[in-house]
Amino acid sequence: MIEFYSGIKLVHVTAVIASGLLFAIRGGAQLAGARWTMAAPLRYLSYTVDTTLLTAALMLVTVVHQYPFVHAWLTVKVLLLVVYVVLGSLVLKRGRTRTMRAWCYAASLAVFLLIVSVARTHHPLGVFSGWLGQATPPAHTQLYVLQGALPAWSC
Repeated sequence: MIEFYSGIKLVHVTAVIASGLLFAIRGGAQLAGARWTMAAPLRYLSYTVDTTLLTAALMLVTVVHQYPFVHAWLTVKVLLLVVYVVLGSLVLKRGRTRTMRAWCYAASLAVFLLIVSVARTHHPLGVFSGWLGQATPPAHTQLYVLQGALPAWSC
């Protein structure tokens, strides 16, 4: 299965970018007062992109044998994903005031970026791990690279 790693990761990263951009556009338009942000085609596109993203994530977990609630960085990603979804729901649907939606929009974008940084660093603190002098990837990631199982650029 490791031979499929690069392709699966490409699909995953592409879906992350598409999902983030779609949310940023919809959320920004919602704050600007646009009514099309919850139109059926956009919702279905969002569902499709997010399903692809989740499927690729589950495939990656299977391929590299790193699991949420076993590996701290993946646990943090899953928990931050829940926070991101709740904030996104407040921005697009459930926020009662424009101010609340704006704060949730800013927070959701910050959480999205933190999720990406946790994924890039393979560290639960993401970009903040460098502040603790722990910026290097965990040993298990280095081991995969040393064994040639993962391309060096993927870490």
